Amino acid sequence: MDAKVTWDHGMTFSGTADTGFTVPLGTSPSVGGENDGFQPMELMALSLAGCTAMDVISILRKKRQDITAYEVSVKAERADEHPKVFTKAVIHYEVVGHGVDEAAVLRAIELSAKRYCPAQGMLDKVMPIELVYEIYEAQGDGERALVAQGKYEDA
Repeated sequence: MDAKVTWDHGMTFSGTADTGFTVPLGTSPSVGGENDGFQPMELMALSLAGCTAMDVISILRKKRQDITAYEVSVKAERADEHPKVFTKAVIHYEVVGHGVDEAAVLRAIELSAKRYCPAQGMLDKVMPIELVYEIYEAQGDGERALVAQGKYEDA
């Protein structure tokens, strides 16, 4: 995989990789930026969320789970001192559907964490990552009811 960033001006860059898509990169005015793009560490958190989200939804679809909405978020904490690395993260899976099986969700999270997601596999080696989930029953018109919640614990 090849990736590159090209400087535009000030602290503004554009990034691209093998797919050819571009993403704006920038930073806050406090360090000379214009808030005109993703900050690099935001992209690391987004990569973690996207990697595991794609794994889990793919596995749930193969398990024929009836998913109507799905969201994965990452809350990453950072060190106070430079280089301000991530020190821990919580990945939160929110699954909405009809009759979603909690065991299927847990297995999908496990497979992503332990086998498929390279972003999680790398970051898990340098910081603790907590995996939590909520499963909701879709009730129509955007309404939903919580049916299960918990934390994936490595066996």
